[in-house]
Amino acid sequence: MSTIYKHTEAHIYSHKFWTDCTEPQELRETFERFLTEVDFTIVLFNEHHFTEQGYTCFWLLGESHLAIHTFPESSKSYVELSSCNKAKRDLFVLKVNAQKNISIA
Repeated sequence: MSTIYKHTEAHIYSHKFWTDCTEPQELRETFERFLTEVDFTIVLFNEHHFTEQGYTCFWLLGESHLAIHTFPESSKSYVELSSCNKAKRDLFVLKVNAQKNISIA
């Protein structure tokens, strides 16, 4: 069996921002909904609640990844999406910008 490979130029399209939301459940539910609505392929989700304070989670995507890090002591969270699919990244950005309950810092 032979496999035919198609050469494509490597590109990563990212979107990163700060938000005032630091609630893990709200962040997880909101951003997973965005990923699903935009049709990203979720391969894996993982999260960690730090002992003193703070939370980190990430989604491994078929198109790259989304990571969220909370900084409760500063009342903000950092969100970063990296994607090799510009169209999906652009739709994700539209979802984020339209969201009412997550204010972008």
